[in-house]
Amino acid sequence: MYIKIPSDRIGALIGPKGSVKQLIEERSTATLDIDSESGNVQIVSAEDPVRGMRAAEVIQAIGRGFSPERAIQLFDDELLIFELIRIQATTPKELTRIRGRIIGSNGKTRELIESATQTSLSVYGKTVAIIGYPEHGHVAKTAVEMLIDGSPHSSVYGFIEKKRRELAAKRIEYY
Repeated sequence: MYIKIPSDRIGALIGPKGSVKQLIEERSTATLDIDSESGNVQIVSAEDPVRGMRAAEVIQAIGRGFSPERAIQLFDDELLIFELIRIQATTPKELTRIRGRIIGSNGKTRELIESATQTSLSVYGKTVAIIGYPEHGHVAKTAVEMLIDGSPHSSVYGFIEKKRRELAAKRIEYY
């Protein structure tokens, strides 16, 4: 299996003295062949195919701007999902504006989405990556898509708060 990541994220994938690469190989039972020139990463023969697929998600998450510590969490909980949203922008100025809407002033909007939905977000290049549980990730994804589509921040905040209350109520019902 091959994955391409941006060349400026290769250092994060390898880690100091190869520590991140080694940790991914141990956790996934696969061998990583990293081409630092092209950004191609080959995942070779995982003993456990599911762990090999998880390694692909971890590598993608690191490639999309997550710290290795956050991305490695995907190995710890099989219910966590990694989701990628592409930002469709026609000009660099539009891309900057959309990214600014998602991040918000001093990171306020991104932080609110993360805390209300218990997810982690990474805005990198032309993508927004989300790590979280399925229901929470869906709310975060919808909120990000609303921002990309130009919805007012107040509407997005209202949506997030409504969904947060619904998820909290469901959690009470389960116990």
